[in-house]
Amino acid sequence: MRKNIPENWLRGKVPDISELLQPAAHALLQSKEEVGLYMRVFPNELLWEKPAGRASVGFHLQHLTRVIDRMLTYAKKEKLSEIQLQYLKNEGKPNNKISAEFLVQNFKNKIDEAMDFLKNTPENIITEYRPVGRKELPSTVIGLLFHAAEHSQRHVGQLLVSLSVLKQNQGI
Repeated sequence: MRKNIPENWLRGKVPDISELLQPAAHALLQSKEEVGLYMRVFPNELLWEKPAGRASVGFHLQHLTRVIDRMLTYAKKEKLSEIQLQYLKNEGKPNNKISAEFLVQNFKNKIDEAMDFLKNTPENIITEYRPVGRKELPSTVIGLLFHAAEHSQRHVGQLLVSLSVLKQNQGI
């Protein structure tokens, strides 16, 4: 991270968010900060390159945003819309009309939406059952919110590796 700035989980309580949801808030805010930092200077022409045959930076940015969107939908006890299903189907497909800046801003906006959701989630519903996916697999509100947070951290790490390899290969 940046010099002399602790990670989000060491910066204290996020205002207006339940104590039980603080870990999810901290992880989501950390993801937002790291994506912004890592993507500051990244050329659009490398967005869909797959280093070592692995996922592209573009995929990670789309996936980060869309997983959070899907988990919030399930936490609201809703099913995915046709638009969300189409996004899922198209994650990672190269689209040269989309810029890295656009994908980063979409991700930051989705984190802001997730933070608003966390602020408005009463503690008494976090253990309520929520069906996930077409098979309606069992989860809870807190399970979905935690998954959104930890999954974002996982993909931020993968994003860093992908963009580091691409930059090194390009001498950036």
